[in-house]
Amino acid sequence: MIESDKVCCPRFDPAPWDNKTNLWKNKRFVKDKVFTLFYVPINFGSVIVKLHKKIDAAKATNPEYLCLSDHTSMWNMDLYLAVDRTIPNAENITLSGKFLTKVFEGLFKDVGNWYKDIVDYTKRKTGKDPIKVYYYYTTCPKCAKKYGKNYVVIFEDILKFLRFSSQYEFLIHEIAC
Repeated sequence: MIESDKVCCPRFDPAPWDNKTNLWKNKRFVKDKVFTLFYVPINFGSVIVKLHKKIDAAKATNPEYLCLSDHTSMWNMDLYLAVDRTIPNAENITLSGKFLTKVFEGLFKDVGNWYKDIVDYTKRKTGKDPIKVYYYYTTCPKCAKKYGKNYVVIFEDILKFLRFSSQYEFLIHEIAC
C-alpha cells in the first residue's frame, strides 16, 4: 500500500446511526481520559493507541468501532471505547440508557451548533432535555480528509435505568427534566 493510501479508521456508514434510538443495558466500555485545551484534544491519539493495545492483548474487539467522548470540562474529555468483554488493567464500565442519535457532517468547529440542533431535536421528539450527551467522532482527521467526509454522531441519553429486578429483566423509569 502506498503511504498516502493508508487509513487507520474504517469508512463510516451514517445510515445505522442517523435519527435512531439505541437501548443499552450494561453496554461494555473501557474508559480513559484525554487532556484538552479549551475543549481541543491534545493526546487523543496516544490514549486511543494505549486502549487498543489493551483490547488487543485481551483478544477482545471494539464492536462498531464505537468510541464515545464526554467533554467534562475545557481541560478534560472522558473516552469510552466499546468492548466485547472485560479488559484487564483498564477501567471497565457499563452504560445503560436510551439514546437518541443524530449524524452530522462537517468541521469540528461546528460541534457547538450541532449540539444545539440535537437538543432541539430531542425536545421535539420527547418533550424533554437530554440527561447526558456523548460524541462519537467516527474518524481521525487524516482519515476524514482521505474519505472526504467528517461524520460525528451525537448520542443523547433520554432514559436511565434506575432499578434492576431479578423478577423482570429491567424496569425503565423516565427522569423528568
